[in-house]
Amino acid sequence: MDCDKLLGEFLRAKREAISPDDVGLLHFGHRRTPGLRREEVAMLAGVSTDYYMRLEQGRERHPSEQVVSALARVLHLDSDSTAYMHELAHPGPRQRRTTGRVERVSPGLLRLMDNWTRTPALVLGARLDVLARNPLGSALYEGLHHNDNLMRLTFLNPKAREFFQDWDMVAINKAAHLRAAAGTGLDDPYLPELVDELSVGSAEFRRLWARQDVRSKTRASHSFRHHQVGDLTLAYESFSINGAPGQQLIVYQAEPGSTSEQALALLGGAVIEHASPEHAHHLTF
Repeated sequence: MDCDKLLGEFLRAKREAISPDDVGLLHFGHRRTPGLRREEVAMLAGVSTDYYMRLEQGRERHPSEQVVSALARVLHLDSDSTAYMHELAHPGPRQRRTTGRVERVSPGLLRLMDNWTRTPALVLGARLDVLARNPLGSALYEGLHHNDNLMRLTFLNPKAREFFQDWDMVAINKAAHLRAAAGTGLDDPYLPELVDELSVGSAEFRRLWARQDVRSKTRASHSFRHHQVGDLTLAYESFSINGAPGQQLIVYQAEPGSTSEQALALLGGAVIEHASPEHAHHLTF
């Protein structure tokens, strides 16, 4: 990840993803490159072609707020992608972290999660490391290699395609969530290591990461195939944790009265039956 080229790479990926039809341009014959041409984006955004080319090439990295907004409009970016591009163009002051990988979770939050006996809950870091989980959250991901990081689990564990019944959508969302959570990555020396590891190990990750999709983790649902209780569909809500930048609390719920609720209750019963006196939380790096 070359920080000097992040904005240009983002613009190029989004330019190639949008068609002339999307912006009301007529086109004739074969186009040698996908998406819009650079001069078309420049014209629609009201800037010179030379200036736009400098943006994509990384020779101009700080366009005005007005130019960023115009480009977001031309490229049909949603709110998450627009905010990300503003951050790339005008990054705030950051203090680079040099103290190691350990992220601590509030003891009060850990106690709260322990009291949710019917609700799987995880705390995720910016790199989608699983920093903590309650007993039911542990049971949900039990036995899966790489379950200490949801990116590695999704892209480096072949069994993930069976565990996540909607793996294609999960993969798209996970790559987009990592980019949104990481931001420009200027304050995280370990993010490039994770991206390199995933890129080497997964062609699908390389393809999705190159799309430069950005999506905040807020709410959605996943369909799981659990080795012990079978299929279940769980909705999740994501909450940012005040006082711990980058950390998010993920809470799963089943639809009341559904077979998924029954399966989750069965899993919870197994957790109680095999409860260990040892503390269920664990931290990751």
